[in-house]
Amino acid sequence: MSMRLNGLIRKEFLQIMRDPSSIAIAFLMPLVLLLLFGYGVSLDSEHIPLGVVVEAPSADSSNFAAAFPESRYFHIVHFQDTHQAVESMMAGRVNAIVVLKQDFPKRSRQPDGAPVQLILNGVDENTARIISGYVDGALQKWLEHDAAMRGDQLHSPIRMAQRVWFNGELRSRNFLVPGLIAVIMTLIGALLTALVMAREWERGTMEALLVTPISMNEVILGKLIPYFILGMGGLALSVAMALWLFEVPLRGSLWVLFAASALFLIAALGMGLLISSVAKSQFVAGQVAIIGTFLPAFILSGFIFDINSMPGFVQAITHVIAARYYVAILQTLFLVGDEWSVILPNAAALVLLAAIFLGITWKKTRKRLG
Repeated sequence: MSMRLNGLIRKEFLQIMRDPSSIAIAFLMPLVLLLLFGYGVSLDSEHIPLGVVVEAPSADSSNFAAAFPESRYFHIVHFQDTHQAVESMMAGRVNAIVVLKQDFPKRSRQPDGAPVQLILNGVDENTARIISGYVDGALQKWLEHDAAMRGDQLHSPIRMAQRVWFNGELRSRNFLVPGLIAVIMTLIGALLTALVMAREWERGTMEALLVTPISMNEVILGKLIPYFILGMGGLALSVAMALWLFEVPLRGSLWVLFAASALFLIAALGMGLLISSVAKSQFVAGQVAIIGTFLPAFILSGFIFDINSMPGFVQAITHVIAARYYVAILQTLFLVGDEWSVILPNAAALVLLAAIFLGITWKKTRKRLG
């Protein structure tokens, strides 16, 4: 058995060397995706075009309007009147408008205060909420500064002391890059085995292989081991780029990271083998691999979209998505550390899914031999 298995593994490595597409999937694709998403996708909202309308210029209104340019979150555009600012928002040149009415200088010194109008572009409701929070922060900062200039103290029944854990810099890249590694590993594992196995079915070499004395276990292992090694090489490249190019902190153990990644890669390879046992065409196998693995990993894994915000039936579907558990492990290892209460349950789920995928593949291929 050992000699037959070694022969199968050697055969797969020879095919990998003769077919550069497998090497491109394992190494070139992670490079391109990490560069594309790492630099092109950001959840940070900075330099937001903000229109400011001051109907009656005064010292107070000028001081208030000056609070926004001090922030990196806004790019200020001044307008003469509200109508001009609204036209600019309709044209998409500004995302929000702050209006200081004519009575702002007078009412700002009264006990009830002066109203400040904030007009938001609600097409992108997430950005609108972010802008609203930024404006509230700028307003609070100005109130504190104004009170200090008058030698007074801003009275508030509650003062919130803010402390950000795990991602103190509030960089979205620290959150996105670990999740992107999960998406990349999903594509590597599923595409590598699905396309390679489907190609053998198309050429008829798989049938010739299955009628030999080789057992089904040897066939599965002979396909898994070479592409597992190739996938771990792609993982090493991805982790190196995350640490040294994108400067994402790794607060957990590197060995735990590679062990959890090995579990997920086995599950992803099992998905690819399962796809190839159903779809014998490379084109169909590639389409099924992208639709059945990449899109769920991108949308339903918590990589970008919060799972708790999804409808109940969608949350139930995410429990069969292996990338969900891997994303949780990666984000914990990179940003928190070796938090075993998160790592162990998710690793156990990956073991279960890998066993299910490989078991179904073994059963389906075994039936076709009969």
